[in-house]
Amino acid sequence: MESENKQRCQTALYEDEVLARRKGFANSQGYSAMKQEGNNHGKDDNQDSQALRILKQLHDKHLLIVNSRRRNGLIIYKRYHAEFAGPGSAVGGLFDLDCQKVLPVGNLSLTNPESADERQRAYLIRRQWIRLTKQITEKAVPLQRAQTILNQFEQYFDNETIDQLPDHAFALLVGVLPHTIRKVRNSNDRDF
Repeated sequence: MESENKQRCQTALYEDEVLARRKGFANSQGYSAMKQEGNNHGKDDNQDSQALRILKQLHDKHLLIVNSRRRNGLIIYKRYHAEFAGPGSAVGGLFDLDCQKVLPVGNLSLTNPESADERQRAYLIRRQWIRLTKQITEKAVPLQRAQTILNQFEQYFDNETIDQLPDHAFALLVGVLPHTIRKVRNSNDRDF
């Protein structure tokens, strides 16, 4: 009986802590914090509210798919790293319950999967995006990792979209410091 009560108490405390952390993080560390960094040119309140809606959907275990017919994606911030979910990728479900915040990339469009086959394809595509990022992180030199992730995004997105993404987003994707990303961005000679 006592262990059952202890378990209920621990569960209630955990749920309160997680909810408080999620609300506090979304309110105090969301897009408003990124705007203060100074390199998030032009993000507006609509994108803030879009990010908060997506974050809520992910925490509510909704499974969504990044629209494969657009050049868009979602950077999903986890506790110690970030993941990029590109076009066709599954987001949410049980995989992203631990996300701290999200950053839409491009003109983000999320759809609901209509069949089990569509869900399975979306899971495979998400895995491919994760593998691509893993290959980049296997480079030993931080400047090379920073250069490679920027090159990947430059091949897929326009300069305006890339300029709106903060240094710390790229840094968390490939395990470098934000100033390493800034150094590569500011460098005229990008051949490291």
